Amino acid sequence: MTKLSQVSFFICLVAIEYLAITTTSIAVVENSWDKLNHLIAFFVLYILIDRGFKIFTTLAKVCLLFIFALQIEIVQYFIPSRYFSVVDIVADCIGIVIAIGVLSFYEKYIKVKDTSYLKSY
Repeated sequence: MTKLSQVSFFICLVAIEYLAITTTSIAVVENSWDKLNHLIAFFVLYILIDRGFKIFTTLAKVCLLFIFALQIEIVQYFIPSRYFSVVDIVADCIGIVIAIGVLSFYEKYIKVKDTSYLKSY
């Protein structure tokens, strides 16, 4: 699962970067609420980086994704039809925080802690 999460993380990273810097109009993206797109994108990125890169601390994962969010906005500043948006970065951070909350809830209440009973079969 780790390798799949790692590959999926980088595929999503490239796709999000493309969507962020393209000047081509994409109907699915254009016809949806932009802040929700940011929130969902960074929610997914955090889930994938968390599952794929266990060697990083939570703080390191958050910092890496924050730098990515900032990089997107800086690049958009230099694209004629785009602009730098602090609100987009806030939406990205909210997606990250929600992902951390969902994963914490999963680890604490849903994930089976003891699977020793499965080994007897």
